[in-house]
Amino acid sequence: MAATKRKSSSKRSSGRKYGKAASKRVESAMRRRKKGTLKSGRGGKGGTVTSRKQAIAIGLSEAREKGAKVPRKRASKRTTSQRTAKKK
Repeated sequence: MAATKRKSSSKRSSGRKYGKAASKRVESAMRRRKKGTLKSGRGGKGGTVTSRKQAIAIGLSEAREKGAKVPRKRASKRTTSQRTAKKK
């Protein structure tokens, strides 16, 4: 039998979606969450982060600030619905 190559439906540039530096940042954020030192908000003035998803989001945003290879943030659904409400 001949091996057939599968074509991915979405167009993706070569290689990884997230860079190695980004994964290091997320890893660090997860460790800080476990330790209880990960804080939310500007300057870490917010509360302690306990959510896994929030820790990942913080790690990715830190990586973005440092210029690591991370896809852009999606526009939140709430802001788009508010924009359409204002137009009416």
